[in-house]
Amino acid sequence: MKISDYDKSAQILWSDRKRWCGLPWSFTRYGILKREGEFAKLVNINGFLSSHSEEINLYRVDDFEVHQTLTDKMFGVGTITVYCRDASCDKLVLKNVKNPYRVRELLNKLVLEDRARVGMRQTEMQY
Repeated sequence: MKISDYDKSAQILWSDRKRWCGLPWSFTRYGILKREGEFAKLVNINGFLSSHSEEINLYRVDDFEVHQTLTDKMFGVGTITVYCRDASCDKLVLKNVKNPYRVRELLNKLVLEDRARVGMRQTEMQY
């Protein structure tokens, strides 16, 4: 399953694969989907013969963490950990994606836009 097959009516803002030595040799795919006025989601699809997918609505995201080893820096990849308030998944790890800091900034921008769309204030996100 490709990210484009996940929701045909949604716009794909970003998609990538888990990379090995900078090359996308994996069956793990990531994407950010947005349907204007309805939702913005982060999607993770794993598998080749059978697949498993996870999605997180972006207004539920609490925080991000980016990790890069020396080898990751040489290949221009990094791991982004997305912490969220979701019943099925409290964190989603995007392993070895290209340009991790740009992706984090895109996610941060979309999270703020989606929270404003839903009408969620920062005080509602605190524990």
